[in-house]
Amino acid sequence: MDLKNLISVIDQIAAEKNIEPQQVLEAIESAIAAAYKKEYRKRTEFIKAGLDPKTGELKFWLVKLVVDPTKVKIAGEETEEKSADVEDEELIHYNPDRHIFLEEAKKIKPDAEINEELEFPLEVHENFGRIAAQTAKQVILQHLRESERQAIEKEFADKEGQIISGVVQRFEYGNIYVDLGRAIGIMFQNESIPGEFYRPGQRLRFYVLAVQSDTRRPGIILSRSHPKFIAKLFEMEVPEIADGIVEIKQITREPGNRTKIAVASKEEKVDPVGSTVGQRGTRVMAVTNELGNEKIDVIEWSDDPAKYIASALSPAKVKEVEILPRREAKVLVAEDQLSLAIGKGGQNVRLAAKLTGWRIDVRSQARPEEMPEGGIAEAPTSIPPKEAEIIEEEKKI
Repeated sequence: MDLKNLISVIDQIAAEKNIEPQQVLEAIESAIAAAYKKEYRKRTEFIKAGLDPKTGELKFWLVKLVVDPTKVKIAGEETEEKSADVEDEELIHYNPDRHIFLEEAKKIKPDAEINEELEFPLEVHENFGRIAAQTAKQVILQHLRESERQAIEKEFADKEGQIISGVVQRFEYGNIYVDLGRAIGIMFQNESIPGEFYRPGQRLRFYVLAVQSDTRRPGIILSRSHPKFIAKLFEMEVPEIADGIVEIKQITREPGNRTKIAVASKEEKVDPVGSTVGQRGTRVMAVTNELGNEKIDVIEWSDDPAKYIASALSPAKVKEVEILPRREAKVLVAEDQLSLAIGKGGQNVRLAAKLTGWRIDVRSQARPEEMPEGGIAEAPTSIPPKEAEIIEEEKKI
């Protein structure tokens, strides 16, 4: 390669990888230094290369670290004479190829300091053998991959907890790989919506669950089943939620089937449910269409447990809510509303219990002594600390 024309190559690679030209130059310099070391120097030495991309001029240096003689461990030498306040494990293993004592360093550079790196010019070579060239190639690829990974991580770091659009690319072991433009995201099987079918080339929205820097793990984790995916979709569709006028207080979801969302307004004149649902249900319908017709119940949040529980059992109409000790509630409904209140397989009362955090027992007002199948739903195991204390106190009574 003609080193004098490297600048155009550097700019081209930087544009393709969307990284800084300086990072490409550093990768090339590291690769040339590795090849030089492989061909002409000792394995234990630290070699640095400098390349002027405009002129193609190459320079090489041997780099040594300035160390304190009292804080190094020399092979074959006992450490008893070292400073008493220095632990043995803190001592640096001295290597003359990589270290230089302070006194010796001051002879070369009078103002040299501990932990400073001194550079010693080396003879310039531009011809490298096959093995050295292969080493250089590997170093360049490794540096470029790392720089590209860091650039992608930086770009997507602020997208964690947000919604992004991507194209389904391929499937592996039930996991779905998604083309996000500059990066590939992965949606694990348990983060997909049950019953939802995906096909290559399909464009969908995804919730960015995590952006990981660990190279041994997938970088961008996506989800369509997370409850916050629903919250973010409503934030995109409902200006009042985006502006903070209407707040999503609680949300619970059984992906692919049903979601219950509790909303509250910070302004008296704004109807939180009406704002969220939209005129003729247009806003909630837009979210439903994105989720493959998953049913969504929007209810008004209340700090009155009885009122909140009654609303949570929507679309069923509740006649009476009896608040019992230990965060339990007994709900009575009309006979024709019983199956609606319980839901298919107990889903409606189950989601209501998760949404409110209360154990709910639904019964017919006409037959309050009978316990219908699926009519009881337990509250979530995790509840706020203060409420947990109240429950514990009630148990003692």
